[in-house]
Amino acid sequence: MPTINAEFEPVRTDENEDEFKPGEKLRIWKNVLVLGFAFMLHFTAFWGASNLQSSVNADEALGTFTLAAIYSSLIISNIFLSSFVIDIMTIKWTMCYAFITYMPFIGAQFYPKFYTMIPAGLAVGLGGGPLWCAKCTYLTIISRAYSKITGVPSEIIYPRFFGIFFMFYAMSQVWGNLISSAVLSSGEPAPILSDNGTLQNITSVFTETLSELGSDEICGAKFCLAELNKTANPNLQKPQDSKIRLISGIYLVCMLLASLIIGIGLDSMKRYTKRKNGDTIRISSWKLLAVTCKHLRNPFQLLLLPIMMFIGAEQAFIAADYTVAYVTCGWGVENIGFVMICFGVCNGIASTFIGGLSRIFGRKFFISLGFILHLSLIVVLHFWMPGSKSRLVYFAISGFWGFSDAIWLVQIHSLNSILFQGKEEAAYSNFRLWESLGSVITYAYGPFLCTHLKLYWLIFLLFIGIICYSVIEHKHSRKEKEESLKGTKFTPIKN
Repeated sequence: MPTINAEFEPVRTDENEDEFKPGEKLRIWKNVLVLGFAFMLHFTAFWGASNLQSSVNADEALGTFTLAAIYSSLIISNIFLSSFVIDIMTIKWTMCYAFITYMPFIGAQFYPKFYTMIPAGLAVGLGGGPLWCAKCTYLTIISRAYSKITGVPSEIIYPRFFGIFFMFYAMSQVWGNLISSAVLSSGEPAPILSDNGTLQNITSVFTETLSELGSDEICGAKFCLAELNKTANPNLQKPQDSKIRLISGIYLVCMLLASLIIGIGLDSMKRYTKRKNGDTIRISSWKLLAVTCKHLRNPFQLLLLPIMMFIGAEQAFIAADYTVAYVTCGWGVENIGFVMICFGVCNGIASTFIGGLSRIFGRKFFISLGFILHLSLIVVLHFWMPGSKSRLVYFAISGFWGFSDAIWLVQIHSLNSILFQGKEEAAYSNFRLWESLGSVITYAYGPFLCTHLKLYWLIFLLFIGIICYSVIEHKHSRKEKEESLKGTKFTPIKN
């Protein structure tokens, strides 16, 4: 799921250092760890359930439409609800409330119908905006408090605390997928009756069926959900309801525990802020919408839109299309979790180190690497015929996709900071908007297009995005030279 954060106007910490007790440093570290652990528990449930939607709730594309509903409402809540909810409920209790809004999505798995799943998906989106806004504000405030106590510059504390948080967050992909795969792969395969009345293993029937039909006619780039005949591939049959209910029950417990951990273990922001004379200020919803639209007049912002949409589209493809058209169809739904664990691990590790390595190799190197990797992966997916014998390929594609995704996220965020200094709110608001739009479009057309057409769409966005990025680099380099000739101060960027 694309992460939607929110930017805030500066929030000042208490100016009186004497109010902090000697053990306050440890208490701040405790809050960072509590926050990270709670988010890991919560998103263990959410990502585990989300990655199964296109396979488990494939009838009438219910799962895919639910994911589209989530990201559609997430765009709205991020702009219009975040500040309003946080002002009423405070930062800490906003996170508790937001965790609860995700629970109906898990509860709806017990009775998945359009009238239960779609409203539950909308609830997730409505809570997601305030959740990420509150999280960003909390970490920002305690980072400044820690900086004031220790004397370490806040520019060093920010990446340290946010890095620890996202380490926990990345691990949610691992645990969520591990739970789903462990449950779905447990027990013996469901038996069915053969022609002579004896019981057969469903996997043996599948082997015989594929030997007659050929997996190249069913899975991979030729996979078409709208034209699917599930009887031709038992891998596409929905898992036993008892296993789905067990997974959902585990996920509900995870979300409930996460909410309790925030409510009981996290300190209130009153400890680090004072709300006098408007000290704690957040940008209003309407102002955020206005600056976001106004910023589209910037040519650099317009040139970044295609690559932002590609990021959202490729994230939606790996979560919804790769899992069903390749993993489920070619190997079995019980293996989705194991494959997506590889994505989460590679994505988390790459996100941690790419920022530092950029100082050595430069942004152009990583953008070029991301383009080559992603284009190669899309070409492989177009020609590869998935099957149970090529298991390592599933993990290789998932891992490299996670690595490429990390490149785009780190480098495009960094480029935003360089191009739009002083206008970060508008820049990141546009990033969230267009990234989410790319995801929504991909989820929306998912049930109606065959996989090879979706791959063509990704290639189109990727090429348009890289061309526009090249124009940005050229224009920015020329601007740098002009500023140098004028003798004005200009901050060079690392290429």
